[in-house]
This record gives sequence, structure tokens and C-alpha cells, in this order.
Amino acid sequence: MDAASRGRADEIDPADQWVLNPRTGNYELRLDRSAAQQRPSVGAPRRARKAPVAPEAPSPDAPGAPSPVVPKPRRGDAPPGGRRGGRSRKGGGGGRRKALVITGGTLAFLLVGGSVAAYLYYDHLNGNLNVTDIGNAGSGGFKKDQPVNILVIGTDKRSGAGNEGYGDKDSVGHADTTILFHVSKDRSNATALSIPRDLITTIPDCPTKQPDGSTKNIPGEKGVRFNTSLGQAGRDPGCTMRTVKEITGIQIDHFMMVDFNAVKNLSTAVGGVPVCLDKDVNDKDSKLKLSAGEHTLQGEEALAFVRTRHAFGNQSDLDRIKTQQQFLGSMMRQMKSKETLTSPKKFLSLAEVATKSLTVDSGIGSINKLTDLAGELKDIDLKNISFTTLPVVDNPAERVKATVVISPSQADPLLQMIRGDVSLTEVEKKEKAAKQSAEAADKAKQDALLQGEKAPAGEVRVDIFNGGGPSGSASSTLTWLQINKGVTKASNLGNAPAKVETTQLEFAPNQADQARALADMMGLPASALKVAAADAAPKTPMKLTLGADFKGAGISLSAPQEVPEGVQRVEADKAICAK
Repeated sequence: MDAASRGRADEIDPADQWVLNPRTGNYELRLDRSAAQQRPSVGAPRRARKAPVAPEAPSPDAPGAPSPVVPKPRRGDAPPGGRRGGRSRKGGGGGRRKALVITGGTLAFLLVGGSVAAYLYYDHLNGNLNVTDIGNAGSGGFKKDQPVNILVIGTDKRSGAGNEGYGDKDSVGHADTTILFHVSKDRSNATALSIPRDLITTIPDCPTKQPDGSTKNIPGEKGVRFNTSLGQAGRDPGCTMRTVKEITGIQIDHFMMVDFNAVKNLSTAVGGVPVCLDKDVNDKDSKLKLSAGEHTLQGEEALAFVRTRHAFGNQSDLDRIKTQQQFLGSMMRQMKSKETLTSPKKFLSLAEVATKSLTVDSGIGSINKLTDLAGELKDIDLKNISFTTLPVVDNPAERVKATVVISPSQADPLLQMIRGDVSLTEVEKKEKAAKQSAEAADKAKQDALLQGEKAPAGEVRVDIFNGGGPSGSASSTLTWLQINKGVTKASNLGNAPAKVETTQLEFAPNQADQARALADMMGLPASALKVAAADAAPKTPMKLTLGADFKGAGISLSAPQEVPEGVQRVEADKAICAK
């Protein structure tokens, strides 16, 4: 029985199984025919009923079976997909509560209606998820008042029926498609950063959990392809997370991973993904054969579209990334469409396929935890989601160009923007600029702190603490300030009492000239300056606490406000034809 027919019997549509409770006036889901036709009297004991569908999803009234979680519509709401009082409810009952479920690979982002739990049992969906223990590779979990960073991994492992014919059938599964999905602290925007699989990088040492519960340390490697951070030598997704942190300086909270089957099954479940081609395509390697113009792809065709390397651009992996981003943007628009959000049949199919496609870390390894994450992400407008790619250049060490290396002039400012939680989306910036708020006023006051005279370097007094930077940061910063900047009255006080996310400089009003001088030397943003209420005694040092955002002495912490020229970028709400 396919996913679309779960929760129904005798050709009964799930939307027809919402019945009115005369006691509460609310519609409630009844997953068998008898409940829809005959309502037990209020207060009467329930009788055990037969399981309505597949054996893994028992009836809510069967002895010892879990009850489905059914969000109750507000009084007077029509059931999802149904009618009340002869009038259609605009937009559907559950369509307004959207939850974001992010899958990996070439189909990274799946938006599903928040009421999906009303159609499938939580226990059943939990059983679909694959969970991997990555130890301490992640942050320990996303926080509601901090940015969220999720690593979406698409593996090239040929698992699943029909995928063994794509070549390299014995592949252990590498990080073939990797996207760092950064959601802003205020949840108003997001950046999806693609990391090229052929990037030459350093893979750090990686402790991995073994089936017997022990931990095996897999040695790191220098000068190797990024995609070997997964699968090679037994590396797990935690190794890929550590590698991405090494490259970007961004701490990853969670990962989500899928394989080829996710692309085929999810594109089919949503009813196809619209794409546009500027030219005819006949790629024998990926088996993609399409005429110029618009098409709606699903299944094998969708997989061929996101896998093709010879159809568009200069036939490189970098151009394939652009094609994948176009596909993902279209998929997200399809998920947000009214037709999808108000279709119980699509909810059923998408929920089943999405959970079966996912491998996640234990921090989000249940439907409840994924729902919590969805609550943080659900309100982001597609026009404020930007796709971009880590800027790279051809590897100069190769005669035949097959790999790439980071382009520091473009990558450094781009990564600073992401670390600094700066939106890449022009629409988002214009909307924020138009708002007059207390937050804007506070920022203006902070910026004013940087204006004015600066003390000579020899008069700057500061105690340095490491509150989350790399090991030895306080010591290296002291040496750099003394030797390179002439700040001779600085001291290294070791580790801070507690870790901090961002670097902070605390000073008194009568130390403002010293604070400006130090901020200018270190590239500290105005938000890092914390001024006390009262003046300090003479010769009292300021307090500099290096946070998790600190990358090294001499590396500016002030994030640029504009995307570097030449950096590839596209917003998720824009339809673009593949060229």
C-alpha cells in the first residue's frame, strides 16, 4: 500500500475522515470508517477497533497502541481539505501552519504542512527515521535565541532499488552534495551555502561511534577532496560536520542526510517539480533528455536533472551546483503552493517519504524534535532565502583541472557575513532598513561608540580571556598585540569563567578612547563593545573575552554588509532557466 493511501480504507479520502465532535464543536480525525459514520455517545467507553491500515500503524483504539497526535482545529474551522456550511475555507485548515522539514542531497529542503501529524502516527514516523550518534561533533542542539546551522548532506551511495545502475555501485557514499543552511538569529532570513565536493581541504581527526558502542578515532588528512569527509575510512556525518567547521569557522548544530532515492520519491510525492531549460538537452551519462522550455520532473527524470554534469554551463561540478539550487528553489515554491498545503493526500505521501529518506543526528532524531526545529524555521519567506556557493578557483597545483581551492578574496568576506548573521538577500535588507525600531536605535548608539579619538597603543590596558576561541587564542592575541600593534600593557588571563558565542570588549566610559583603539586594531564590530555605567579607577584594564566567533589574531570580526563582487547568488523565490 503506498503512502498516499495510509489512513484510509475502502477508498475513503482522509479529508472525509474528519468528523464533528458535538461536545466540543471541533473537527477531529477518525482513521476508520466506523468512526466517521457512527459516533459513540459522550462519556461512553470506547471499543477496540481493527487497525485501519498497514500493520506498523495500529488503530488509536487498539489495546496498547499509541494515540495519534491530532491538532484540534479552532472552533468553527472546516476539516483540512473539506467544507463547512457549504462554503470553502480559503487556504485550507492546516495550510497556514507550515513546518519546514529539511532533507539532504540534491533535494535539500522540504516544506510540509504543520498538520501532518494529524494524518500519520508519531510512533510510525519516528520508526521511519534513521538516527546516527555523532558524539560531540555538533553544538549540542540549536538554541531559540541564536542562529541555527544545519548541514544538509546528499550522499552518492547507490542504496535503494534501481540505483545500482548509476555507476560506482559499490561506493561507500561520499559527501556528494553538501549545503550549510544558516538561519538568522531573528528567523527572518536564511543562507544556503553549497560546498563543492572537489574542494581541496583538510579533514580533521574524527572520533566515530562504532556499532558496539566504542569510539574509534579516524585520523585526519591534508590536501584531500572535501567529499571524502564522509564514507572514506569509515567517516560518518560527524566528520563532515567537523570538516565544514574547519573550512567556514561556523559551528554546526545538526545534520540531515539522504541518498538518491530521496530525490526520486520526494519529487514524485509533491506531484513533480517545475524546471525551465534554455536549450535542448541529451546527456547520455545522466540519461537526461529534455527539450528547451518548461517541464515538470519527478522520479528518475528529477534525479537525472540534478545529477547531470554535461548538460549546462561549462560541464563542471560548480555548474551542476547552480542547477541543483534552481531545482531546490522550485521545490520549495512547490511546497509552499496552495495546492500542496491544502492537499491531505500530498501531506500523507510527503510525510511518509520524507521521514523514510532522512538520516539525522540524535539531537533531532524524533518527530517531536523535528517539529520543534520546524517551529523555528516555518515563517521564513522564500524571498529572504539566498542560495550561494563557497567561492573557489581552479587548483593551481594541477595541470589538468579537476579540483578547486578556496578563493580567499571572495570567500573570507562571504563567510564573515554568514558568521556575523548578515543577510545576503537584498529584499531582506531593504525591509529591515525601512523599519524604525528600538533595535535600530540601540545599534546607532553602539556605532557611536566607535566614533571619536583613539588612545595611543602604548596606553591601551586590557586583560585577555579565551571564552570560546581556538586553543591558545588568548596567548596568541597577546603576542600579536604586543609585537605587531605595540600594546605593551596587555595581559593573558587564560580561560574565561564561561564560554561566550561572540567576542566582547568590556570597558568604562573613561576608557572609551582605549576601546576604540583596540576595536580598530582587532576589527571588532560595534556590537562587541560593552560599556559600563561608571568610570574605572586609573590603570584599570579593560576586559577582552574572545568568543566562538574568534578565528585568530589579526582576523577582523567586523562582518561586511555587502556580498563580494562576483559571488554567485540566487533567491529561492526566483524561477531561473538552466543554461
